[in-house]
Amino acid sequence: MTISFWRLGWRSLWRDLRSGELRLLIVAVTLAVASLTAVGFFADRLKGGLQRDARQLLGGDAVLRSDNPTPAAFIEKARSLGLDVVQTMTFPTMGRASQAQGGATKLVALKVVEPGYPLRGKLRLADEPGGPESVVQAIPAAGDAWVDAGVLDAIGLKIGDTLLLGDAQLRLAKIIVIEPDRGAGFMSFSPRIMINRIDVAATGLIQPASRLTYRMAVAGEDPQVKTYVTWAEKELENREVRGAQLDSLEGGRPELGRTLERAEKFLNLVALLAALLSAVAVALAARGFAANHLDDCAMLRVLGVSQRTIASSYAFEFIVIGLIASGLGVAFGFSVHYVFVALLAGLVNSSLPAASLWPVMFGMGMGLTLLLAFGLPPVLQLAQVPPLRVIRRDVGGLKPASIGVLALGVAGFATLLLAASSDLKLGLIAVGGFAGAVVVFASLSWLAVKALRASVNETTAPRWLVLATRQISARPAYAVVQVSALAVGLLALVLLVLLRTDLISSWRQATPKDAPNRFVINVMPDQGDAFTQALRDGGVTKFDWFPMIRGRLIAVNGKDVSPENYADDRAKRLIDREFNLSNSAVKPEQNEVVAGRWTEEEQGAISVEEGIAETLGLKLGDSLKFDIGGIPVESKITSLRKVDWGSLRANFFVMYPVQHLPDVPATYMSAFKAPDTPGFDNALVRSFPNITTVDMTATIAQIQRVLDQVIRAVEFLFAFTLAAGLVVLFAAVTATREERAREFAIMRAVGAKSSLLRQVQRAELLGVGLLAGFLASLVATAVGWALAKYVFEFAWSVSLWVPLFGSISGALLAWAAGWWGLRDILRRPVVDTLRRAAS
Repeated sequence: MTISFWRLGWRSLWRDLRSGELRLLIVAVTLAVASLTAVGFFADRLKGGLQRDARQLLGGDAVLRSDNPTPAAFIEKARSLGLDVVQTMTFPTMGRASQAQGGATKLVALKVVEPGYPLRGKLRLADEPGGPESVVQAIPAAGDAWVDAGVLDAIGLKIGDTLLLGDAQLRLAKIIVIEPDRGAGFMSFSPRIMINRIDVAATGLIQPASRLTYRMAVAGEDPQVKTYVTWAEKELENREVRGAQLDSLEGGRPELGRTLERAEKFLNLVALLAALLSAVAVALAARGFAANHLDDCAMLRVLGVSQRTIASSYAFEFIVIGLIASGLGVAFGFSVHYVFVALLAGLVNSSLPAASLWPVMFGMGMGLTLLLAFGLPPVLQLAQVPPLRVIRRDVGGLKPASIGVLALGVAGFATLLLAASSDLKLGLIAVGGFAGAVVVFASLSWLAVKALRASVNETTAPRWLVLATRQISARPAYAVVQVSALAVGLLALVLLVLLRTDLISSWRQATPKDAPNRFVINVMPDQGDAFTQALRDGGVTKFDWFPMIRGRLIAVNGKDVSPENYADDRAKRLIDREFNLSNSAVKPEQNEVVAGRWTEEEQGAISVEEGIAETLGLKLGDSLKFDIGGIPVESKITSLRKVDWGSLRANFFVMYPVQHLPDVPATYMSAFKAPDTPGFDNALVRSFPNITTVDMTATIAQIQRVLDQVIRAVEFLFAFTLAAGLVVLFAAVTATREERAREFAIMRAVGAKSSLLRQVQRAELLGVGLLAGFLASLVATAVGWALAKYVFEFAWSVSLWVPLFGSISGALLAWAAGWWGLRDILRRPVVDTLRRAAS
């Protein structure tokens, strides 16, 4: 018989599609591709949106930021290249109302702008708080001030009233709704006031010792901007300009950045687990598919079809199925990523640019690799079925796939998963953990089958238990595959449930209900008792209270240091400025010692934050000398601390583990949750007019909103892996469907009742699920610990109840999947089943 492989492949494809034999394969591949591409499309569009909006966030195509007025050479060079130039100044000051209007004061971030601002992006203003917004390309008129709505609330003024800034009186003209280049940093938390450059001299606020931030933004054509950036970077190095740097899109608030980084990793983990589960489902479904086609291929061999044609036809069929399933997955993933955009509305711009073709290509490649690596090896064995199987069905059975073929496919699939993870550590732990788990599950399940056979006494045990034991032990290889597959599916589900619970808990703990929403600095030492008593009188019972000491690092291990000693830009900036130091005999509760030891009241000791220690190349035992108000203080590093900068608590790079530092100039700072009492802040400022208060209420509210949105997105994608896990359970339980049908038919033929066989089936499913759930829980605990410690960086709390609940859940899920997938076995007529076996 002569027939082309593609024609035979088309016929087989159409027949298998109509019979439903490819349904499980299509679902598994579609789920894997959909989960990966949904995250891929979202990340791709978000990246494109950030690149598009970077200039707006900077307020220009490039920005030079410095502590001193911008050198004239930088301005002249920009103009010589035909670039537009705008300069601004920002600094903290106190805005206040007149005594006739209550005399209230508020720490504000004053921004001085000139015509042309902003070069990129648009200002959004309103005539009153909550009123209609308008987009403007202008700056405040002379004598006017534009302010955040928070300024009006804090000092009790309204639009049209007079605001006092230093020696100047300015009219409140507009409400600032959106300021495109606001950026980040400590002062960005304070309400904004924006004035015209013409008015700054009248305020008298800028003095020789004033600490200002100067920003020069440039904008123009890309080639000229790139030329300027290259020139400016070289000038900053060659001229040794102190305190100046080119701004980038980096920055943002660490408490938000850390949360979003963890969320992105968790989304990638969920997608990875969905793909891994789908690989197991494909392997099981493909083996079942091949087992059902053994007789068909034997007949084709009898009719003269060559092995090459049979192999090529099935390869053709699987490639077409891979393309169809991958296409469906890409389409589904593209639709689903819009749900992420909706769930994260406000965090990302809904008008993101169109996605590139990369997620499409990656999804199609992943789907084909998944199907060809795990589905094709058992199917290709069909070409080797001998014609003799037509009359002898005991020959030509499936054999284990070639180790070389499987290794090549698994290596390719693992490589794609590592690329999809966007984090090598995350990918290695997830992929390597699952590979190791499969080996552990197979080994332990084989031992369990042996132990089960030896432990059941057939003379005294119930009949249903004896038969169930025989069912499992008669096919040890099938039992091992079934338990391992079930355990892998349950591993992913248990792991995600545990990680999701602890991850969300860690997010919530980062901003608890009693998180500080006020930071107060510049409290004088002689005001300490009165200030803390004022907090207690106002109802504040819990607050951070630390000395704040300004010191410059001048020597390490007896050798003087300067910015020139370091190649890293951050290290140069740290050496070039003063540190915020502090002291406390008791270690701050939000800090964790990761190296060395914190010893209370240890003289000559110092504790350093691990990040800054790495940047400056410091280690335990190093000697540091700080210049604190002209007083050299030398100490030895005795501990390194891990500091959560997103905790909204008082944190310091360097701390002395002593209660008092004599003869060292210091002020005090406090962080606390302010009471709801009206006028609390104003009363505090009136009692201590020298203090500076920063209100973090709006920031904390934004963080909580971010958390709620991120959690919803995480839980939404979690549904994908749940579906993939259920597909694996279904595939594992139904992998031996026809064998079970034949065995039950024989038992019924010799007189076994349906009720007894139902008990046997239930016992087998519950036993296999119980074992799989127990093994999955143990491995999930180990893998979860590794992910929590090395990837997500949060404390991992292991509960002894996890194995119990995992075992019960595994038993119930296996029984439910078995009931659904095997429910018609006992209903099928015995004669029909035996005829199928004989045909």
